[in-house]
Amino acid sequence: MQQRTIGKSVEVVGIGLHKGEPIRLRLEPLHENAGIIFYREDIALSIPLSPESVIDTQMATVIGSDKGFVSTIEHFLSSIYAYGIDNLRVVVNENEIPAMDGSSISFCLLIQEAGIVEQNASKKVIVIKNKVEVEENGKFVRLSPAKTASFDFHIRFNHPVIGDQTHHFEFSTRNFINEVARARTFGFAKDIQYLQSKNLALGASLKNAIGLDDHKVLNPEGLRFDNEFARHKVLDAMGDLMVTGHNILGKYESFAGSHKLNHLLTKKLFANSSNYEFVAVESLQSREFAKSFA
Repeated sequence: MQQRTIGKSVEVVGIGLHKGEPIRLRLEPLHENAGIIFYREDIALSIPLSPESVIDTQMATVIGSDKGFVSTIEHFLSSIYAYGIDNLRVVVNENEIPAMDGSSISFCLLIQEAGIVEQNASKKVIVIKNKVEVEENGKFVRLSPAKTASFDFHIRFNHPVIGDQTHHFEFSTRNFINEVARARTFGFAKDIQYLQSKNLALGASLKNAIGLDDHKVLNPEGLRFDNEFARHKVLDAMGDLMVTGHNILGKYESFAGSHKLNHLLTKKLFANSSNYEFVAVESLQSREFAKSFA
């Protein structure tokens, strides 16, 4: 299996979650071994995607430096992970990725419009060699060796709509489209009202998130899946792991994980070279892995 980029430049405009203003997102092909590069065209700043570029994980995954940043990248990156894109320039004219509908499906459609091109270099993935885990106050995220790529997420909220939810996801592009890509982010009305009073989350609405009061879902159309909340957490985890710049062959598990814990997990993974190995896909014993991108 070869490295991948997109076949042509494509562009979309959407509302930013925090500023509530239109943001233009453009995807451009890049050459072999270039990686994923974010570019702020309003300040002429390139930000390479890597765990070292992460500067904040409080409300979203944010990459950058004191010169500038790009926020809320995880939903977009989950689609890049799903399609196995290795090399890409991601151009925005603001400091965040547009929220679209709060899921990844719009980004998937954008990638499909651009098309996928195989390049003249072997695709490498991160093979998990040892179990790596981060735990904090009873919450945890974990990566373990496995012959397939999978995600298991368990959440528990003291809310009548959410409660105790799980989702098990066997990775493939097709499974992502069918099971995960349309799962939206969610928020509580009382929290949104507070954030907006502080000039934050100004673009948040029922058009780009599941809204909840103390008792029910506020969106007139309801939920897309019975366990949409857990599915969205899988989506988030995929995007956060894509900060490594590579797909991962291993088993991801979490209870009440977060952007922060996922970031700490990638840092801990790379802290010891015995935890992982970069392996060309054609060299994997698991031949089925390449087929998951079909």
